Amino acid sequence: MNITTTAIEARRAALIALTQDLIRIPTLNPPGLNYRDICDYVAARLQPQGWTVQMIRAHDAPGDCEKYPRWNVICTHDAGRPGDTVHFNSHHDVVEVGHGWTRDPFGGEHVPAEDRIYGRGACDMKGGLAASIIAAETFVAMYPDHAGRVQISATADEESGGYGGVAHLAEQGHFANVQHVIIPEPLHKDRICLGHRGVWWAEIETHGRIAHGSMPFLGDCAVRHMGAVIEEMERTLYPLLAGKRTAMPVIPEGARSSTLNINSIHGGAPEPEEGNTGLPAPCVPDRCRIVIDRRFLIEEQLSEVKGEIAALMERVRAERPGLSYEIRDLFEVIPSMTDRDAPVVRTTAAAIERVLGTEAGYVVSPGTYDQKHIDRIGRLKNCIAYGPGVLDLAHQPDEWIGVGDMLDSARVMALVLADLLGSEADSGGTAA
Repeated sequence: MNITTTAIEARRAALIALTQDLIRIPTLNPPGLNYRDICDYVAARLQPQGWTVQMIRAHDAPGDCEKYPRWNVICTHDAGRPGDTVHFNSHHDVVEVGHGWTRDPFGGEHVPAEDRIYGRGACDMKGGLAASIIAAETFVAMYPDHAGRVQISATADEESGGYGGVAHLAEQGHFANVQHVIIPEPLHKDRICLGHRGVWWAEIETHGRIAHGSMPFLGDCAVRHMGAVIEEMERTLYPLLAGKRTAMPVIPEGARSSTLNINSIHGGAPEPEEGNTGLPAPCVPDRCRIVIDRRFLIEEQLSEVKGEIAALMERVRAERPGLSYEIRDLFEVIPSMTDRDAPVVRTTAAAIERVLGTEAGYVVSPGTYDQKHIDRIGRLKNCIAYGPGVLDLAHQPDEWIGVGDMLDSARVMALVLADLLGSEADSGGTAA
């Protein structure tokens, strides 16, 4: 029997039902709803099949509290033979629903005519979690005495940095005895994602002096100072970043350059509460803040990235004698990229070619995901993202995942397991 064909296809109905069940658990982040429920669900499915279960709460992680505890689960199948550990890691949290849906965001609706399942998290990334579970179940059923260990994890808070999930697991040493990691993020079933760009989030605050709005000359408007900062970004920084290009195979094409996004801006009095019909007080704002999201390339140093902003602020201050400011770090991630010759890359590429009949593509993500923690904290370079789905659908209304794509990805994942933990004779052959 070929593990890439009949055995996976026989689980089509189970894959659909599993994906629907996962979507129907609304694990919204923020604030962190139903994390324990989805971990319990995964554990209840795999434990009766002989998997051991570790339920791990990330105490003291950002966002963890009694009302919204940060729960993670790791399920392990160990047949007792020496060998490597292959770990499939999926985040179980999903982003807010947003507006514009024409279907129930947590209905898990399957539309047979389209062969799609709809719902928040269908693509990012409960479809990937389901595909990895089906792949692992199939492999274990066919090779019950396999070498090494297979692990499935469902982890918290990837959408908000991963500190209550993979970062916590890495800090606790859960990747110390793992040799291969596949993260089933939605980056197309025929592509291997080798890593991601870097990111620096920072808050820039300009300072002024409060005064009566009828006499602004007695004050110093912090918003005007910030306007000068943004004007200088437009004049010098954005052109500079557009000229920086990377050799990393980042998709889409626009992300091959360095980028800067201004996430938010606020100055002056706080926003009025909803329903408040009163007018604001006439004051000159003495504080204005922006949050910047700077994505940088593997060819850049973080010190260089921060230095560009510091130099820009000094240029503005030189032209505006009353300006003072602060720059506060919020979040930073160093770029990560696995070598194409890494074992998990070579094995997955070979499986894609056997299952899909095409050579694997190699890409790098424009944004970060949990590979950063496996690399930097877990000290494990042999890690990729590979999974079903189209990245452009993530965080969109009417998010969906294709059943055929999940089945194909499950075939690839199962074949990777057979190649790494089974015998060469059993795992060879071509997809029918």
